[in-house]
Amino acid sequence: MRYRSFGRLEWKASALGFGAMRLPIIDGNAARINEPLAIEMIRYAIDHGVNYVDTAYGYHGGNSEIVVGKALGDGYRDKVHLATKMPCHLVNTAADFDRLFDEQLGKLQTDKIDFYLLHGLRKERWPKVRDLGVLKWAEKKIEEGEIGYIGFSFHDELSLFKEIVDAGDWTFCQIHYNYIDREYQAGVQGLRYASKRGLAVVIMEPIAGGRLAMDPPEGIRELWKTGRHSWKPAEWALQWVWNQPEVSVVLSGMSNMQQVVDNVKAAGRSGVSSLSPEDLRLYDMVAKKYREQGFVGCTACRYCMPCPNGVAIPEVFALYNDYYMRDRDDSVKKKYRDQLKHEQWAKNCTRCGTCEELCPQHLPIRNLLREVSRTLESDR
Repeated sequence: MRYRSFGRLEWKASALGFGAMRLPIIDGNAARINEPLAIEMIRYAIDHGVNYVDTAYGYHGGNSEIVVGKALGDGYRDKVHLATKMPCHLVNTAADFDRLFDEQLGKLQTDKIDFYLLHGLRKERWPKVRDLGVLKWAEKKIEEGEIGYIGFSFHDELSLFKEIVDAGDWTFCQIHYNYIDREYQAGVQGLRYASKRGLAVVIMEPIAGGRLAMDPPEGIRELWKTGRHSWKPAEWALQWVWNQPEVSVVLSGMSNMQQVVDNVKAAGRSGVSSLSPEDLRLYDMVAKKYREQGFVGCTACRYCMPCPNGVAIPEVFALYNDYYMRDRDDSVKKKYRDQLKHEQWAKNCTRCGTCEELCPQHLPIRNLLREVSRTLESDR
């Protein structure tokens, strides 16, 4: 395992962080985690040098923290720095800070959160928690020893990101970043802005919610073959992020043991400025090609679910992306009909907009679902 500087701290973080957002599940139900396998995966990662484990209040229907707490039993808690997040969307009064935090301590079976984040800050949430005094509350928790360091995760525009960075004495932040989404939300400018101010930067969605790990279309597959590395698509994505000196930890939400094994090995090959100019030009060509494929930027976080009208939004978008990944292969239309119940189809969207209010990526979900329906549900 390689280790990297974590902002102003003397402690060094493993290049790979274990993100507990996409743990293995049972019967396709995100709230039903396969606990034995998830615990085995987390402990394997720790045994192979991972020292940063990230979860959140809402992951897996509220069950991720519980499973992470179990995984960190038997002495594993002492081997890692644990990160979890305040669910800012559930905060209505200052009393909610303690109520939610205490609940999280119980789920995680710990008396301290090493790295505590305000989750998913954006223009609707930041002023509310700021004005309720969240920073003073966090300072008190740090003084009392229940929180090690305070940070935030972010889903909005660059200007707001800079405002938040400048508003508090943060130790770290967490942003969405990969070789496709270089200018998205905080983007590369936000990465550098935070780093220059001494913040550690944790990267989420380095593989774009798994999209960049999928078997790519033939044109992109042939491009990768021209490179000097025989990496899998997921490792190409990870190595691009690790190449950048401002990055402290790269989170991966791993769903099976092979992904853990592969990513641990990839982290051991990682390094700052390890990619050649030829490598970087190849990434540019691949990114350009991907943008021509009609990708939907859904990361399958499931914040939009359940849909009031029954639409299986993440699954619908995954199949839509698959359709373009496979160069508009009509077999995906059959897969769409076979895998999804009719009541889960995109055409059942009534355009109520509930999903868009919850989407951290600010996707125009209603318009996208209309396009999916036109493309995959039409008999033409």
